[in-house]
Amino acid sequence: MFLVGFMGAGKSRVGRALARRLAWRFVDLDCRVEARAGRSIAQLFRHSSAAAFRRAETAELKRVLGELMDSPGTVVALGGGVPAQAGNRRLLRGRQTVFLDVPVETLWKRCRAERGKRPLVEDEAGFLRLYHSRRPHYASAALRVKGTGQSPKQLAAEIARRLGFSMRNRSRPQENP
Repeated sequence: MFLVGFMGAGKSRVGRALARRLAWRFVDLDCRVEARAGRSIAQLFRHSSAAAFRRAETAELKRVLGELMDSPGTVVALGGGVPAQAGNRRLLRGRQTVFLDVPVETLWKRCRAERGKRPLVEDEAGFLRLYHSRRPHYASAALRVKGTGQSPKQLAAEIARRLGFSMRNRSRPQENP
């Protein structure tokens, strides 16, 4: 299961909560990219280029997809730019995707507080342009969950319920949810 959404939507926090709820493995793609590169995303953007970062991100997505053959019960939090890349969309086609849809005002407030960690957060106008350019790609996810004030645990419970996962059988959805 892949969580998509703009930066600041809570994909990592909700993903961890969802993985715990389902007793699945959790993968944060941004953390994997950072670990492989030995640098933070902000450092990668500063010392390389956005294109180099996107190539590293796609390579890591391919690695994760390869791992899913051996470990199908996995929740993956994708970086905000992953679905905006056509090649990544092809890689994700046919996979369970969940869009964490958080109001842009909330996203700006969260991201503005982390400017140093988020290389694409410079000014509000640029932030809004990026958000509006990516939103159609998020909106094509199989499931959309509005994130308006719920805790990560509450959002995880809603996702599990809407996908038909029971607490007794966490490995696959119920036949008649």
